[in-house]
Amino acid sequence: MKYLIIPVTPFQQNCTLIWCEKTNKAALVDPGGNPERIKAEIEKQGVTLDKILLTHGHIDHVGAAGLMAEEFDVKVYGPHIGDKFLFEQLPHQSQTFGFPPCGSFEPDTYLEDGDRIELGELTLNTLHCPGHTPGHVVFHHADSSMALVGDVLFRGSIGRTDFPGSNHGQLLQSITGKLWPLGEQVTFIPGHGPNSTFGEERRSNPFVADQLFA
Repeated sequence: MKYLIIPVTPFQQNCTLIWCEKTNKAALVDPGGNPERIKAEIEKQGVTLDKILLTHGHIDHVGAAGLMAEEFDVKVYGPHIGDKFLFEQLPHQSQTFGFPPCGSFEPDTYLEDGDRIELGELTLNTLHCPGHTPGHVVFHHADSSMALVGDVLFRGSIGRTDFPGSNHGQLLQSITGKLWPLGEQVTFIPGHGPNSTFGEERRSNPFVADQLFA
């Protein structure tokens, strides 16, 4: 799996373009804004957009998803239906956080834990990881030991749990119960900031390091 991180929105959200090298079929993960920038990168890489994947329903992750889906005639997958209320609130979210106006829309398919996403010859596994939002999901590509974790986990930190529907205990359980079993070797792309590995976070993350739960 090849990927390119495209920082978007004033929040510098990591929109990620992923693609299958054999088929050139691509997916956008969390296109939160700056659609012209995203379209330029798709053209530059010479890939064919096949679908859009969303980790959760916050505006900085989904703000351009509806527009991109319509323009490229592709479907939107994810997150879990637990975030349905956030899609209904997109106009309010855009006003609250100073984003360009964004109408409410719904993904074509909400995802469940264990659902598989096919992208060319790649298969991504869906993990429902609530806590930051009720319907947050993570996409894992086992063959390349990569995970796209949205705002569940960051290098040296974890997702905020002061939003409507957030739950700190659930977030910790999602990280330790869903992500850690994937293996310390897994490199993850967070929703903001630099990549890291699960192993590094288990050793040094001040919120979820192993020694905190010993």
